Amino acid sequence: MPSQTVYIVDDDEAVRDSLVMLLTSMGMAAVPFESAEAFLESAQKSPDQLSGCCVLDVRMPGMSGIEIQNQLGRMGINLPCIMVSGFGDVASTVDSFKAGAVDFLEKPFNEQQLLDRVQAALIWDAEQRAYSEKLAEISMRYNRLTPRERQVMELVVEGKLNKQIAADLGLSHKTIEVHRAHVMDKMQADSLAHLVRMAMMLKQKEYRVYHPPSRPRLN
Repeated sequence: MPSQTVYIVDDDEAVRDSLVMLLTSMGMAAVPFESAEAFLESAQKSPDQLSGCCVLDVRMPGMSGIEIQNQLGRMGINLPCIMVSGFGDVASTVDSFKAGAVDFLEKPFNEQQLLDRVQAALIWDAEQRAYSEKLAEISMRYNRLTPRERQVMELVVEGKLNKQIAADLGLSHKTIEVHRAHVMDKMQADSLAHLVRMAMMLKQKEYRVYHPPSRPRLN
């Protein structure tokens, strides 16, 4: 998994410098960009290597922070974004969350506010990437199942007994036992509960749990 970085996009050099100094003093990697265009150009070069979060100014010359968020989505880059603005109006806040931002801060904000939100965003990023890797592994196992085994798996996770599945599919009880054993083996499930959890992941697809910044202070 790529190392995490906080990407700061703000047209105000003083803001960029102060944020970089703050974050690096806490042991975080931080990279500043003076414009949306500069950041997106960099992101396009290695989108698979982007990990961490973004701190985006909502209002900048040219492309706004909200437009950056939308463009990242079109590029298939799922980085949590924290929007910051000196104009904390309701419309900007609503638009930011509609675009997929995980948080919104109004300037001026105190250092601890930012640190708390960045920490929460980095945790979310790490967890959703781990979830995506696990989902890819489970999907690969599922793709090895035959069509009949997938039918059996679906009915098993619904809680049906072997004899009920046999009746539903018009097969013998023994045949269902064999298919069920193959499902458990190919899915590498050590219990029915484990199989159900994997089936739920396959249906849910995306990891969307975001941790609010209610964590211990960093200083």
